[in-house]
Amino acid sequence: MTLRTLESLGSLEGKRVIVRCDLNVPLKDGVITDDGRVRASLPTLKTLIEAGARVVVCSHLGRPDGAPDPQYSLEPVAKRLSELLDQPVAFASDTVGESARGAVAELGDGEVVVIENLRFNAGETAKDDDARRAFAGELAALGDALVSDGFGVVHRKQASVYELAEILPSAAGLLIATELDVLDRLTENPERPYTVVLGGSKVSDKLGVISHLLPRVDRILVGGGMLFTFLAAQGHAVASSLLEKDQLDTVRGYLTEAAERGVEIVLPTDVVVAESFSADAAHEIVAADAIEQSSFGASGIGLDIGPDTAAAFADAIRSSKTVFWNGPMGVFEFPAFAAGTKAVAQALTEVDGLGVVGGGDSAAAVRQLGFTDDQFGHISTGGGASLEFLEGKKLPGLEVLGWA
Repeated sequence: MTLRTLESLGSLEGKRVIVRCDLNVPLKDGVITDDGRVRASLPTLKTLIEAGARVVVCSHLGRPDGAPDPQYSLEPVAKRLSELLDQPVAFASDTVGESARGAVAELGDGEVVVIENLRFNAGETAKDDDARRAFAGELAALGDALVSDGFGVVHRKQASVYELAEILPSAAGLLIATELDVLDRLTENPERPYTVVLGGSKVSDKLGVISHLLPRVDRILVGGGMLFTFLAAQGHAVASSLLEKDQLDTVRGYLTEAAERGVEIVLPTDVVVAESFSADAAHEIVAADAIEQSSFGASGIGLDIGPDTAAAFADAIRSSKTVFWNGPMGVFEFPAFAAGTKAVAQALTEVDGLGVVGGGDSAAAVRQLGFTDDQFGHISTGGGASLEFLEGKKLPGLEVLGWA
């Protein structure tokens, strides 16, 4: 079975096409602070507009818990979409109610409406299949076909992602097709050397991807909060740094398996240790095996990889032909602890091959640190979906579109 593409839907002129995007953007005081996901939706939307479709855009935003909440309204997204498409974009103040039905009825060929946050309806994320299907049925009344293009949600069995695709003629949009092409290149005969860079806070978030990738990669670079569990597994004291004691045996198992397979797991040789978790905390650089010997003693907290490690990681990345990176190297939101993440990002822009930023916090970090999307081979719009794909899991939002 292969993924159903836009072509499988035939002529879309005059048809109402629901497009399930992932427009879950960060907002501050009603202003979008990173419009990367909105821009990622443009190729599919422009294709449908040019085909004369009547485009009904839907998405979730945040976690409003199944009821309307003004702070999670998609209205700012509709305004930004209008600017990026350079045409009017209508906004419906509900999802399947009178406003949505009226706005869709008024659409002309090539026109666009954004309906309100899907998660204002409890049926979108309900655990009960019948509740999801009932909400999907209400959504289906707004369209003649569905284009699923929200890669960031394809690992979720939710009404607009799964059940709606069962009810309406459905196909994947251009964004999902692009994401899958990149992920295929990461899993099917990748160019070597193949390096995976893993960061973020917890080892437990990356267990599946580590297990699945160990037989497939040449080296894994470990940074972020998860590095301290690796150091502790080697017998090093980590002071008050983030530590998952229940994962120590699992990590030891990974280190043993990597050695047996000839896969290099590269751990930091130095770290930035701070007095406390705050932007202006006093901090110093110490050897990774001597964290408690910092001037903060056992109360010190590791908040970034050190400069020697950053340089070594950058060299390893630049010497690779394929690189997948998921998870920042430190607390990049604080400038004093962003150097490691910035060094990794810079090296990724210099890869002579495929360099992939695996969505989520990594995507937010590179943009916050001043990089642009076109500097990288690919920035995924779905961190969780990317990881689950690389773990070898079946993703319901793709299976329902014919992917197997």
